[in-house]
Amino acid sequence: MRNKFDLSAYLVIGPENTNGRPIARVIAEAVCAGFTFVQIRAKHTDAREIIDLTRAAADVIAAQEKSAVVTLVVNDRLDVVLAAREQGVKVDGVHVGQTDIPPDVCRKHLGADAIIGLSARTSELLDYVSHCDTSCIDYFGAGPLHATPTKPEAGRTASGEIVTRSLEELTQLHRISPVPVVVGGGVKAADLPALKATGVEGFFVVSAVAGAMHPYAAAEELVRIWHE
Repeated sequence: MRNKFDLSAYLVIGPENTNGRPIARVIAEAVCAGFTFVQIRAKHTDAREIIDLTRAAADVIAAQEKSAVVTLVVNDRLDVVLAAREQGVKVDGVHVGQTDIPPDVCRKHLGADAIIGLSARTSELLDYVSHCDTSCIDYFGAGPLHATPTKPEAGRTASGEIVTRSLEELTQLHRISPVPVVVGGGVKAADLPALKATGVEGFFVVSAVAGAMHPYAAAEELVRIWHE
């Protein structure tokens, strides 16, 4: 999986994002509509429940016979990934931030075939690419493109100001990054043509699908526009 994952349509989802609907149902609709990557992000949920959510996600992906082409990762929780794998759940890796468990530690415990993503503000990633070892990382999550209520700290400076990232910065990150880049932060369908023109490999969304009245229709529109 590490050498063939597809970042083009990336869903980040947790219990707080679905308006009370089962996470597995929303994931199933997104995957059916063409989403290629799923991240379970449940910041205020205990490990056992995140394992259950990850298992449910893996099951609905498998039910569509897409386990080999849709990547499933867990945000931050290396312990959950290890425990889920021990229980036979097909989870492909972990996604961390710069203040979470270091990517090299994740690689040590998950092995050579796991997928490890790293997210940060675009400006920080530009610096990271220039000065840090990226050999343990498979992709970057960049942004925020817009301020977003699903991650209010994204792009926030020490003074409390939200700094979003320009298309020019994203173009530069794509140009110098040794790994693929996926961009999020309030991304909507109208953003996709300009975002794709930067050269980045994909977009990620939370509420645009998980919070939509009709998740399948919302996901299908995003996938269609990106590929057009």
